[in-house]
Amino acid sequence: MISTKQQRRKKRHLRVRKKVFGTREVPRVVIFKSNRHIYASLAVDEEIPNKILLTVSSLSTEIKENKQEDVKSYNVKGARQIGELLAKKSLEMGISKVVFDRSGYKYTGKIKALADAARKGGLKF
Repeated sequence: MISTKQQRRKKRHLRVRKKVFGTREVPRVVIFKSNRHIYASLAVDEEIPNKILLTVSSLSTEIKENKQEDVKSYNVKGARQIGELLAKKSLEMGISKVVFDRSGYKYTGKIKALADAARKGGLKF
């Protein structure tokens, strides 16, 4: 039976989530992307329900204030800005080590740009 793109992504996401777990010391970076925006959050899975420590998105005021003409919220340059802001804010909170949850998305393009920018900003995966 042919599955849709979303069903295949969900299947990959469940396979990744079996292995990736976020703690208070080493939270999980969760990625979500829509057609127009990208979101990245730090989640702690030890607590029930899961606790979100920080969320950064292309809708954040810091991103909107520093917006350049060629940088859109849905392209690779926009994802790079999200990764830099995520690294900056998490280092301010005292978090330097994280685990990366790509949420079933393939590790190319925007996801890779976000992860590389977060690493360059000081986060250790």
